[in-house]
Amino acid sequence: MDLLNNFWQLFLLSAPWLMLGLLIAGLLNVYLPANFLNKHLGKEGFLTTVKAAFIGAPMPLCSCGVIPAAIGLRRAGASKSATTAFLVSTPETGVDSVSVSYVLLGPFMAIIRPIAAICSAIVAGVLVGRDSDKQQITAAVETAVETGCCASESAETEVKTSCCAPKPSQSKAATSCCDTAPTASQSQWQKMRQAMSFSCNKLLSDTMVWLMIGLFFAALVQTYVPESFLTQWGSGILAMLVVIVISIPMYICATASTPIAAGLLLSGVSPGAVLVFMLAGPATNIATLGVVANELGKRAVVAYLIGVIGVALIFGFLTDYLVAEFGFVVTPLLGAEHQVLPHWLTLLCGTILALLMVRLVLKRAFSNTGKSIA
Repeated sequence: MDLLNNFWQLFLLSAPWLMLGLLIAGLLNVYLPANFLNKHLGKEGFLTTVKAAFIGAPMPLCSCGVIPAAIGLRRAGASKSATTAFLVSTPETGVDSVSVSYVLLGPFMAIIRPIAAICSAIVAGVLVGRDSDKQQITAAVETAVETGCCASESAETEVKTSCCAPKPSQSKAATSCCDTAPTASQSQWQKMRQAMSFSCNKLLSDTMVWLMIGLFFAALVQTYVPESFLTQWGSGILAMLVVIVISIPMYICATASTPIAAGLLLSGVSPGAVLVFMLAGPATNIATLGVVANELGKRAVVAYLIGVIGVALIFGFLTDYLVAEFGFVVTPLLGAEHQVLPHWLTLLCGTILALLMVRLVLKRAFSNTGKSIA
């Protein structure tokens, strides 16, 4: 019963942010021009990765809500490196988590946390982008080798047929006077319906399986791994590695991880290990890794983990060094319980999300039997 109760509580906590992520993804799919993404986020490269990291950093989305938003970006034309940077920076930090960090952990952690999150996103995005470039180069070389023997024949064919080829420019000019833009007549209500339909059908169907798997493993950790298991390791590389291993199956957002981090500090865990927990927890859960494998490729998962975990460890050691050397104060101020959203809103979003998922399951079941459901 404890496992089911924890699963339901995690589902309720995640539901509002997941629905926000679905809404953002739907709006991006309908309203964001494709040329904007192709111009700013469509190419692999360092500058594109930096842009995506800074775009995602202030957004108040957790690890569940960022998944549909990142998929929406990717399918709208964003590159692998930009999608990865957005997928890392968004759940690791945000305007809400920075304010909560200031209250619960002090100004030093409120400053170094978003810096570490942006650096982590940039490194992970660059690594995934380099892996994508290598795959493209390999594919291009293989294609060139396969088609090289036929290149001369195709060239001769082009020369022979070029004299008789029609002039496409004339036909285009003849029909340009009658061209219309059918999308211009779409009303705002129609666009909103299109965005909601995309979010509640295609996008939710593609992500809900991994979301449920991630929530289940998070409930397992919360039920069977006591908090004292983390506090006994104290500080150092061993404590950070243990925190990373525990945080991978967890399903927690940047804001919700902050009170847990404050509790770990009170129990004796070092500030560096606490920062590693706040970086790795939201960005390396099982649901996110599953989506990375599906959307970006299995090799991208390795680059993703190396970028996120490597930068988290570096900033963990840097945090412990700065606190010990310069005496920065990291003080948890646990006064009253912090509730980000009212309970009625959380319950409402959880109920709506559960009904949407049940509807998709029934729709899939009826489609397999030859029937249909609205």
